[in-house]
Amino acid sequence: MQLAGSLCWMVQAGILAAAVQRMAADPGEVAAGLLAAAGFLLAGAVRAACDAWGTRLSFQVARRRLSALRAASVAALAGGSPLDKLRPAAGHAASVLAEQADAALPYLARYPAIQLKVLVVPAAILAAVAPLSWIAALVLLVSAPLIPIFMALVGWRAQRASEAHLAEMGTLNAFLLDRLRGLATLRALDAVDATTERLGSVAQTLRTRTMAVLRIAFLSSAVLELFSSIGVAMVAVYVGFHLLGAVPFGTWGSPLTLGQGLFVLLLAPSFFEPLRELSAAWHDRAAGRAALEALRALSAAPSKLVGGAAALPPSEPSPAHRAPPAVELVQLRFTHADSALSIIDGLDLRVAPGERVAIVGPSGAGKSTLLALMAGLVPAQAGSVVIDGVALDDRSAPRLRARMAWIGQKPHVFAGTLAANVALGRPQVDAPAVGRALRAATLEQLAGREAGRPLGESGTGLSGGECLRLAMARAVAAPGSDLWLADEPTAHLDAATARELTRRLLAQSAGRTLIVATHDPELASRMDRVIDLAAPRPARADADRAMAGALRAAS
Repeated sequence: MQLAGSLCWMVQAGILAAAVQRMAADPGEVAAGLLAAAGFLLAGAVRAACDAWGTRLSFQVARRRLSALRAASVAALAGGSPLDKLRPAAGHAASVLAEQADAALPYLARYPAIQLKVLVVPAAILAAVAPLSWIAALVLLVSAPLIPIFMALVGWRAQRASEAHLAEMGTLNAFLLDRLRGLATLRALDAVDATTERLGSVAQTLRTRTMAVLRIAFLSSAVLELFSSIGVAMVAVYVGFHLLGAVPFGTWGSPLTLGQGLFVLLLAPSFFEPLRELSAAWHDRAAGRAALEALRALSAAPSKLVGGAAALPPSEPSPAHRAPPAVELVQLRFTHADSALSIIDGLDLRVAPGERVAIVGPSGAGKSTLLALMAGLVPAQAGSVVIDGVALDDRSAPRLRARMAWIGQKPHVFAGTLAANVALGRPQVDAPAVGRALRAATLEQLAGREAGRPLGESGTGLSGGECLRLAMARAVAAPGSDLWLADEPTAHLDAATARELTRRLLAQSAGRTLIVATHDPELASRMDRVIDLAAPRPARADADRAMAGALRAAS
């Protein structure tokens, strides 16, 4: 549609040139002039309508494509493991999804249409001018290729500058968000001034990158205007001297008439108009390609064993009629990438359906890592995790994780209402389910007190015990969750709060398989079995039974 609108100018130029020729031959011909004016206005209206409609459609298509790219990036982030060390910083990801992605919209909306016009419109104008004057067509043909050549040379540098600029913007956002999160720590360590200086240095680097991009953008515009002005001026000089008779050559036998000369003059600037639009969009192209590349990098395949959240398949039995899963670990081995020592080496473990198991051991023994391996958040170097007879791998991870609920020692609280923090955007978790989950976690009084008032990011306004009960409410509300993994659920709590949380955890996990990593002897004593990761492997089974009995007796 935009191409058709641009070609309509050739029709308008023909109508105008013919009208001037006729009026020059017969100044009293008023009716023909009015008819030409009506035709000119009609062609102009068609041109404006085509351009407006085409621009609107291009924007809609670009918006849909950009939304799809953003959705893919968000899905990749949601499917990524929080334990992945290569996971992009939150500030960088937010920068890519927000302002950097917006930089791709002008490129996606404008550049394809401009590219098409650059290919078609100059060729159409050459085809219209060449039969009238071969020398005018030759001038246009010679001057036109110089513009893309020099713009390509400038464009390569522009894209590199845009990529560096966007990368620096992401670095600044990540740095700023990290320092804002740790502002209390910075004040406690008296490091605010040093952080301010560092922030100023990063901001100055961003300013330098921004000015480099602007310099290249102005340079590309100057290159275009120079060559296009020279081309139009040469055509105008030739037509003027030809009509005066000073330059009689350059046509195909007969000299140009006034109408033909005017037609060539009207088309000469339009010959360079698509190239002008290309120059205006050249910076958008460089910034857009850099932004698209950043989005593609963000939506790259997540780490192994990490899949997005999956809804419960329709073929699966409902939680009320399904037995809780058994968990089996077979010769499991895990080593951190930056360590040669295996944290978990050849572990064999079977948890029966509905069994409650406590995993104990000193700090660094691998309790949290073992839970992460069961959840598929990190891949094991050897061995396998089997849940309800299904091996945990790339394909089965989303389906098996739909049966899991995670209760961490530091649950993240998003800025929003308490109900929204329980539902977490899950379509299966409606208002009645949220209410039941809040009552199960004894948060109904808090829900009444905080009704309608958003919570602060990272749990501002909630105590440690309330945050942990919120994590439990999320687990209760999770549809189909019959395998609960709890990582230090009573850590950093006073004895009374820990005892109440333990009671609630045991009550709400009834009929489910529960695996808890803990240092709390009272919580461990309430479990069916205790696994001590610090015990030697041959004696581990006997030690588990002995510890469970001792903890029950102590309790």
